[in-house]
Amino acid sequence: MRKEKKVVKVGNILIGGLYPIVVQSMTKTKTSDIKKTVNQIRRLEIAGCEVVRLAVLNNNDAEALREIKRQVKSPLVADIHFDYRLALKSIDAGVDKVRINPGNIGEEWKITEIIKKAKDNSIPIRIGINSGSLPKKILQKYNHPTTEAIIETLDNTLEIFYQNNFSDIVISAKCPDVLKTLEVYEAIHNRYDYPLHIGITESGLLFSGSIRSAIGVGILLYKGIGDTIRV
Repeated sequence: MRKEKKVVKVGNILIGGLYPIVVQSMTKTKTSDIKKTVNQIRRLEIAGCEVVRLAVLNNNDAEALREIKRQVKSPLVADIHFDYRLALKSIDAGVDKVRINPGNIGEEWKITEIIKKAKDNSIPIRIGINSGSLPKKILQKYNHPTTEAIIETLDNTLEIFYQNNFSDIVISAKCPDVLKTLEVYEAIHNRYDYPLHIGITESGLLFSGSIRSAIGVGILLYKGIGDTIRV
């Protein structure tokens, strides 16, 4: 049975609680190419996608967000990997949510700056952990991206959020291996009350990726785990 999680609002979409599971996708265009990105988002909306994530790799991408936001209906998520300043610019541009990978963002003060900006603008943050990009100290301790290593990374990151009194959080912790992903998500599902974004990272090309994603996501949903999905 699905476990009721904290409710987080992304634009006009509610994630968590006992609300319907939200379907997300991600654009494959260069975000700075406003026309192509808007066209792809509109195609996703027609297909039934409810939330769209965009890669923000540089200042041009961040600067394009405001105009993209103006032209589409879906809530937008800015995907930030390394430069915390791009998260700040994305929030200023009006995105509805930010996704950060703590293993890539780096120092605690950078994460704190993102939290403060998100808090000021009343938008949530997804803590998106991938097994392939855990913090160096964690990998040195565990040698491999074990479930315990991922949990410790989450605990350490969440402590920064707690210190800043921020709880509008969505969590994901994806792995390329389906069985490892199942193990990790069962652990974080039982440990945290935040809504979970589920999927298989680097699942592969169309045929193999479809099978691996269907098995991984399908089993998690069957177990009542997951509040939003992306394949």
